[in-house]
Amino acid sequence: MTQKVIIFDFDGTIADTVDALVTIANRLAIEFGYVQITPEEFAILRSFTSREIIKYSRISILKIPFLVKKVKSELKDKIPELKAINGIQEALTELKQQGHRLGIITSNSQENVTEFLKINNLDSLFEFVYSGVTIFGKTTIINNVLRQKQIKPQEVIYVGDETRDIEASKKANIQVIAVTWGFNSPEVLAKQKPNFLINHPSELLEVIKN
Repeated sequence: MTQKVIIFDFDGTIADTVDALVTIANRLAIEFGYVQITPEEFAILRSFTSREIIKYSRISILKIPFLVKKVKSELKDKIPELKAINGIQEALTELKQQGHRLGIITSNSQENVTEFLKINNLDSLFEFVYSGVTIFGKTTIINNVLRQKQIKPQEVIYVGDETRDIEASKKANIQVIAVTWGFNSPEVLAKQKPNFLINHPSELLEVIKN
């Protein structure tokens, strides 16, 4: 079996943070000038691409970096309560045992991710954790990581739960597995044409093997 470098998104892919992030976003709505997310609206937002969500929310582009920073900061207090996605620990452990190299590239903070991994006994599975400060800057981070670690794009698979993960991976010329257990709906993910679309962490093993 060819050994791969498998890079994971964090929020919604490894950690079940979606509800916590919605709660924080609603608390910050007045401060940042967007409408709170009702359960009905959340169902609609799941079927939007990341760019469509920003347009829909009517939040000023200039405010987004400050919002992202505030959300990360507020999420820090919730890290001890957060759980890993059901079945992800077993899949990650198996991939590591098969000799694949695992890493994380996220727009969450390195501190939050490291703390979560430690609490959930996942820290020994990952070779690296990289954090980026921009919403759509993942391609740059992916390219920087590949360059620093001297990894060829054909050796890499990215795993994420949002349309922006698919977009970033395609721009970086790496394969992408979209997962349906996170934020975006299966329908909107499929429209972005990822290399693979999976519904449960156990399917990662089959995709990587083939």
